[in-house]
Amino acid sequence: MEDYPGIIGIDLGTTYSCVGYWDKDRVEIITNPLGKNTTPSWVAFTDNETLIGEAAKKQAASNPKRTIFGVKRLMGKRFNDDEVQEDLEMYPFRVTGDKNDMPNINISYKGSERTFKPEQISALILEEMRKIAEAKLGQRVTRAVITVPAYFNDSQRTATKNAAKIAGLECEKILNEPTAACMCYGLEKKEQGAKVLIFDLGGGTLDVSILNLYNGIFEVLSTSGNTHLGGEDFDNIVINKIIDEFARKKKLDRTEMRDNISEKSNRMLKREVEEAKKIISSAQETTIEIDNFYNGEALIYNLTRRKFELWCEVLFCKCLDPIKKAIEDSELDTNEISEIVLVGGSTRIPKVQDMLSKFFNDAILNKSVNPDEAVAYGAAVQGAILSKHDESGKTKELLLLDVTPLSIGIRARNGIMSKIIPRNTQIPTSESKVYSTVEDGQTAVIIDIYEGEREFVKDNHKIGDFELNDLPRQARGAVKIEVKLTLDTNGILTVKAMDRDTGNSEEVTVTDTTRLSIDDINRMVDEADEFRADDQLKKEALNIKYSFEKDLDFAMSSINNPQLNKDDNGNDVLTIQQLTDMNEFILSNLTWLEDNEDDLSKERIELAKEQFKLGTKEIMSKIYARKKQVDMANKYRDVEDELIDEQEVLNNAFGANEEETVRLNLVAQPKSKTKPKIIMKKKQNK
Repeated sequence: MEDYPGIIGIDLGTTYSCVGYWDKDRVEIITNPLGKNTTPSWVAFTDNETLIGEAAKKQAASNPKRTIFGVKRLMGKRFNDDEVQEDLEMYPFRVTGDKNDMPNINISYKGSERTFKPEQISALILEEMRKIAEAKLGQRVTRAVITVPAYFNDSQRTATKNAAKIAGLECEKILNEPTAACMCYGLEKKEQGAKVLIFDLGGGTLDVSILNLYNGIFEVLSTSGNTHLGGEDFDNIVINKIIDEFARKKKLDRTEMRDNISEKSNRMLKREVEEAKKIISSAQETTIEIDNFYNGEALIYNLTRRKFELWCEVLFCKCLDPIKKAIEDSELDTNEISEIVLVGGSTRIPKVQDMLSKFFNDAILNKSVNPDEAVAYGAAVQGAILSKHDESGKTKELLLLDVTPLSIGIRARNGIMSKIIPRNTQIPTSESKVYSTVEDGQTAVIIDIYEGEREFVKDNHKIGDFELNDLPRQARGAVKIEVKLTLDTNGILTVKAMDRDTGNSEEVTVTDTTRLSIDDINRMVDEADEFRADDQLKKEALNIKYSFEKDLDFAMSSINNPQLNKDDNGNDVLTIQQLTDMNEFILSNLTWLEDNEDDLSKERIELAKEQFKLGTKEIMSKIYARKKQVDMANKYRDVEDELIDEQEVLNNAFGANEEETVRLNLVAQPKSKTKPKIIMKKKQNK
């Protein structure tokens, strides 16, 4: 068999996979032996054979511990990853961690215990895709473009490449799924500057990308997503709710039932829920029936679309978060989005479509691409570009421009994250900022490099550091240091610091191996939103702390002010004991604020402030009363001085004698806005 000269495109999905190739002037999606365009990403082991795809999925209920699915969620991850541990609860097969904390899938196969890496299971699925393509083409397929979620990290991408190699394929390029889908949509588009939002909600992941299409250029403006949100998560919620309902109706202990329900019943319920979800996408309700579901009891449940939507409401709302991030980062308004293109099987859910349409002001969603095939279609287009296998020339001028997913910057004074390259900046790029020294005579600075979205570097991820020495001894702020960050097309970061006066410089290259994983990137972006409220509370706590300190300083200066702690006759306003206790109380509060600087909430400070106010009310009221007397006396004295000055002016102007002065004063007095009010207050005080 001769080699196929082109490069096929494979969408290696969490729940379904798809394969296509470029045929003359278009992409053809290849059907599997059952005549379907997609193949379940399932692998099963029996006593004497390995099953792939539909055959594996059909026997899952009777062979749950040896039927593997959702392995994409394990690819390139550590066993103790929180998301992996969460998924383990839904897997009927056994997963353990090896000495390097990488997940192993443990299977009884052909009479012995076998251990498989996730890459090996994915390789079996990729090999099935390769065989499907070879059956169609009649040639040996050796090269492929394989798609992954936009937020797959380097480890996950490497694992995907390794899986391809095991399957006998050379992975020529790893392509982001939403970009592949946009290439499917935009191949025939001729509009200038079309802004396209790709909403890719599949079985296990959600990807959102906004691209600008013009003259064959696919410019990624922003990207966001959730690597742990998809159709399987909707299924899991429905499964748990139905089990809870069954336990309630049968008056069973829910925890006990969950622990004792058979794997076969779980698999059957999963299969029925998947089918029911598809049915209620076009109908209002359907019935789930499973004989001998638990302790001989049958499960009969009427699932309505309304109930499904209520149960999954929280997850549906989460789908909007990446859209909001992507739009904000692209600096576009919702009305500037030309098309909202739906990709992925889960976009068939009516609630998802309705939610998206309303978010974009009742926009008509673009369903022109097959949501199950669009990603493989785009991968096949990329394959045609790389292999130059397109005789029609349609793909000749296509170009993809990508972006960086996280902000990159350095540590500034007080631990502030000074961002130099904002997230979603197009790469390659080079940006710089100028900083100054913070101490007199400073001869060296340490440049700490971070990436992340939080305001303080302690909440972000450090990716490197270096030192710039031999700075001239000058006053602080006089030495200007330019820090320049450069990202190339391969994501390699170079950082350079230079003294602008002397030209003295140092630089460091931060390679991908020292960079944050994209999984961590996804976590940080989400944290930026999740902890935004916490960051605000910290700021509020600082503000209330400063306010309390100001109150304490005022109280201390007031009670120790001789003008306020003595009356006009020189008698003490406060007793010696009151003055001593008050000073001790103020000092204890100031010490408490200082000792607990890093662990004080807004509520604790407000409570302490209120307790101080109540505890010192009697003493401070005496001080306030005395201060009022002093202020009024000073004000009255100022008014008297002003009247005397005014009288002197009149005397000089008119040369008035003593009798005339009295008369003029009597005339002027009623016009004064101040004196009558002061006299009235003095009478009240007396």
